[in-house]
Amino acid sequence: MTLRIGTRGSALALAQANDVARRLKAQGHESTIVVISTSGDRVTDRSFAEVGAFGVFVREIETALSEGRVDVAVHSFKDLPSTGPADLAITAVPERVDVADILLAPAASLEGDGLLPLRHGARVGTSSARRKALLQHFRPDLRIELLRGNVPTRARAIVDGKFDAIVLAAAGLFRLQRNGDALPPLESAGIATLRLDPAQFVPAPSQGAVAVQTRRDDAAVNAAVASIDDAAVRRALAAERGALARADAGCTLPFGAWCRALDGGLLHLIAVLADDAGVLARAEATGNDPDVLATEVWMQLAPARAGWTAR
Repeated sequence: MTLRIGTRGSALALAQANDVARRLKAQGHESTIVVISTSGDRVTDRSFAEVGAFGVFVREIETALSEGRVDVAVHSFKDLPSTGPADLAITAVPERVDVADILLAPAASLEGDGLLPLRHGARVGTSSARRKALLQHFRPDLRIELLRGNVPTRARAIVDGKFDAIVLAAAGLFRLQRNGDALPPLESAGIATLRLDPAQFVPAPSQGAVAVQTRRDDAAVNAAVASIDDAAVRRALAAERGALARADAGCTLPFGAWCRALDGGLLHLIAVLADDAGVLARAEATGNDPDVLATEVWMQLAPARAGWTAR
């Protein structure tokens, strides 16, 4: 059986899909890559809030999977809404790399020793409501400006001096570098890479993870894909995704969640949510049950969410 893997066509998406293909091959399953354009790829001059609801990078791929044009879909897990089509399931989460966001900025322009060592009033590029809220929380003086495009395009923007700094997911740079894909010469261009502590600059739920999606009723494909699942990664993600579901958070809501494993099988979940006025609320909980943790942090964050639903 040769599996048809549906994916976006960006360098990062292809790196992720090819990694899944390699893992499946190691289990004895051949595959081919099918590139599918999404609305998020086609519209790059507006923020995610303006493009549409959460899921702009996955809808067309999920449709192709439901219609049987592909057998498997590979997504950056953070692009997936908390609920998906009833006929589809996340059958494997094969890998999670660094969950953190990273700040890219010219090394010569960095000032100070804080979390965001940028000059007063620096221009920072991002299209994420979460990143914008966190940047403004820690540094209200910063000027946040729209930056869309794939990872190489956004990295090129800082090399070309279009911004004083940009914020990206560390996972994207890592996967492209691992796959040998061309990136702008950050180091030789004098661009510093600063990892932002995820306990403070809380990442998007499931950031750094890859989701492999299949049709629920396709037993043969499900069995093949399940062979590359990482149960330990999935457990931590369940807490983050549970909090996401309770917040009903999409691209327009400034929400972050990160769960890490502690000794003895315990999990520690951190979540943040900015209210309509930009005030950042923070919640933490520790325990064994991902669903209970998600409920606990949401109960702490609910007042901030009320500020949005009342609009």
